[in-house]
Amino acid sequence: MEIFLLTLKQMLTMFSFIIAGFILKKKNILADNAHTVLSRVLLYIVTPALSLYTQMNRCTVETFKENYILILYGLGVALVAVLIAYPISGLFVRNYKKSSDLSYQKNIFKYGLAFGNISYFGNFLIVGVWGEEMLFKYLLFSMFPVIACQTWGLYVLIPKENGITILESLKKGLINPPVIALFTGIVFGLTGLAKFVPGFLMTAFNNAGTCQGPIAMILAGFVIGGYSLKELLTNKKVYVTSLFRLLLIPSAMIFMLKVFGTSEEILVFTLVAFAAPLGLNTIVYPSAYGGDTKTGASMATISNILAIATLPVMYLIFVALL
Repeated sequence: MEIFLLTLKQMLTMFSFIIAGFILKKKNILADNAHTVLSRVLLYIVTPALSLYTQMNRCTVETFKENYILILYGLGVALVAVLIAYPISGLFVRNYKKSSDLSYQKNIFKYGLAFGNISYFGNFLIVGVWGEEMLFKYLLFSMFPVIACQTWGLYVLIPKENGITILESLKKGLINPPVIALFTGIVFGLTGLAKFVPGFLMTAFNNAGTCQGPIAMILAGFVIGGYSLKELLTNKKVYVTSLFRLLLIPSAMIFMLKVFGTSEEILVFTLVAFAAPLGLNTIVYPSAYGGDTKTGASMATISNILAIATLPVMYLIFVALL
């Protein structure tokens, strides 16, 4: 019950930042391009800083040996998530083979079913409820799911007329600041080079990293604020998608992992990563390449509202059962 209340408190905290971002947009307090600035701050400074600090501070040969299995489990559940999303997405968009627009709509649902806001949302929740040591482990677990979001996700969310190939999306997804920072932090931690990093830099990384959650949630609210809230909340298909995204798929994954006798930590990480609401990739990627953003915005809005209740309840249920 204590963890349930902490999780609920953290969810409400995150939602309050989303509301703040929504108000900033609706009241025109920030410029229209503020979402571009915030997303670049997250991409180039805040998220890399969090990974660098956590890995350099926590990753040693001993801790890596104890926890490397988390990387393999993360790879496994990421593959399962993608495989599940393909057939289920066909339930939401019929006759998609007859139209490129319908095929693209199916891809949006496909991504929304496969992955939620694993990084920004997951990191904020883990560190707020369980602390920095668990964040180190969660970053290992979420390594491949995050890479999948940035590679396979980029591939399916960009309209095919733009001609991006799977190899191009793989390159774009792997060569970006958060992924580079994660691997750099691991290398520095394993080799002992982290002890040569000046203290003021470590403090800067730590301070910047603590800003990730609030900035990400403000960004989400700001982007959602650019749409008609009434239109976003009246898409019936998105409610059903959210049922799969927040409840059914993570439940199936947790039961599957439980059959294999996985640890409580892995079950918690799977729940946080795959019961998370949808992030902004279904808005950011399509908007950058001329694709539809309204469906993605609706998914992000509805899933974030529902997750306030679903994620704490899911955690309480699975703790009681498992």
